[in-house]
Amino acid sequence: MIEILEPLLFGLQNAVTLENLTFALIGCIIGTAVGVLPGVGPVAGIAILLPVTFSLSPVGALIMLSAIYYGTMYGGTITSVLMNVPGETASVVTAIEGHQLARQGRAGAALSIAAIGSFIGGGLATLGIVFISGPLSEFGLKFGPPEFFGLVVLSFTLLVALTADSALKGFAVAAFGLALTLPGFDPMTGIPRMTFGSINMLDGFAFVPVLMGLFGISEILLNIESRSTKLLSAPMSTLWPSRDDWKKCFGPIIRGSGLGFIIGVIPGLGSATSSFISYALEKRLSSTPEKFGRGAIEGVAGPETANNASANAALLPLLTLGIPGSATTALLLGAFLINGIAPGPFLFQDHPDLVWTLIASMFIGNVILLILNLPLVGLWVKILLIPYPLLMTMIIVFTIVGSYSLNGSAFDVAVMIGFGFVGYLLRKASFPMAPIALTLVLGPYFEQSLRQSLVLSKGDYSIFFRSGISSTLIGLAMLAIALIVLKSIFSNIRLPWRAEDSEV
Repeated sequence: MIEILEPLLFGLQNAVTLENLTFALIGCIIGTAVGVLPGVGPVAGIAILLPVTFSLSPVGALIMLSAIYYGTMYGGTITSVLMNVPGETASVVTAIEGHQLARQGRAGAALSIAAIGSFIGGGLATLGIVFISGPLSEFGLKFGPPEFFGLVVLSFTLLVALTADSALKGFAVAAFGLALTLPGFDPMTGIPRMTFGSINMLDGFAFVPVLMGLFGISEILLNIESRSTKLLSAPMSTLWPSRDDWKKCFGPIIRGSGLGFIIGVIPGLGSATSSFISYALEKRLSSTPEKFGRGAIEGVAGPETANNASANAALLPLLTLGIPGSATTALLLGAFLINGIAPGPFLFQDHPDLVWTLIASMFIGNVILLILNLPLVGLWVKILLIPYPLLMTMIIVFTIVGSYSLNGSAFDVAVMIGFGFVGYLLRKASFPMAPIALTLVLGPYFEQSLRQSLVLSKGDYSIFFRSGISSTLIGLAMLAIALIVLKSIFSNIRLPWRAEDSEV
């Protein structure tokens, strides 16, 4: 036990320095503000703010971006409860019960339970990372090119399976993301390819402008298009939950922590999945399920705890195996790579100071969020009083400046704007965006592990099935693909016994 906690204590000493505390505080403030803005969410927020961290040290940049990540999770709760407008997808469930409580004058109790549940869930999930990261990293050391190829393929297929309503659309956007990684220098031979005679294309598409466009600019365009009328906030009479509320919420918070952690470490499931499953579980276990939908506070406690536990736990496969399980963690992987650091099994050996400081800062970030969000709820809501056209204009200008600052290149700005419109059209056509982010960031590693494996085997594809690890991973990926195809086939078949087809 002491050996496990020793590196964490070392990281805590670094995390409590004035510089790193400042980065964590700034990240939590920005994250909460981004979460409050309806429709922006963690992916677009991190994509837009990623260039801001380029002038920071690797530790400071990653602490700030991680704080933005889990800060948005609580920020989305505020507008869900007070205005019935989820700030991001994972807060949709919270709006069901939270806003009903707000209409009863109990918004303060709902927000307090959400903040405390988020604090406990995030803290327990981070503690889980501390105990599991070591064994998982040691397991990752057994990975060679074939095993890594299998892991990447499994990650791709799981994300497509769990985020796409249509198998064809899911695989199409995944292939699109992979195609974007092809222009530039061949990673094995160093020969330029698909540059179309342009000097700007020698380095290929920089993934930061592409992601800023696909997620940030497209989100802004969609928000401008669908902007509703003025949002009205529900009144808040008291801030603290009653003793009965605590009794009702203790079980959901504990269950939400465990459920969120388990779902978070599985690539592709995400925080929204944990929130919905937690809500369904609490309704099933409740002795008064009829109260759900009318202001059941346990319907806020469970999903919000699971939401934040899942967000923190999602960093475990990223840190130990180098595999992001969502679009948000794919952006965080990009932040690691920009700073010349490759997440994976060797991260804990090559950069122990950085990784343990980052993990320790997650504990501190959860404390900061609790302090920020309990007494300052009213302040966060005032962000929504900023005129929407002015707010969106400021964000667009910020993205242009951030994109240009990468390399001082107008080409990067053009790439960002172009992919902004591409992302807008894809989202209008209901294409999932998460597979693009994952394949865009992991595409080079996918190609490199594939080609390295074939070089080692002299072109023999059986190398992927010689190892128990790689064959199992590829087998699971093939199973996921089969399930995706079967789901797509059966969803298009009209069955005579379907309830919606029967006549009344």
